[in-house]
Amino acid sequence: MPQTSSLSERVIDVRKIQPGLRHQIIGQLFENLTSEAALQLITDHPPRPLRHQFEMRYGARCRWTYLEEGPEVWRVRLQRAPASADASEA
Repeated sequence: MPQTSSLSERVIDVRKIQPGLRHQIIGQLFENLTSEAALQLITDHPPRPLRHQFEMRYGARCRWTYLEEGPEVWRVRLQRAPASADASEA
């Protein structure tokens, strides 16, 4: 189901990426996101390890939104939080 949004959103079907490279590739894509852009990840399992990794690395700088939660497909939207999110944690 397509969702309308004012964001520029890149959809990545993680299932098509070699497992050993997934987190690295997703991290690089996130690093290059602008504040007006988002990544939508599609996977066949709960992305808990990736979420934990992103929480540790980016904290409040990453917005993580579940769009669909199984049982066969999980879809997650990743966005960069505004710079003020960093300042509020200091």
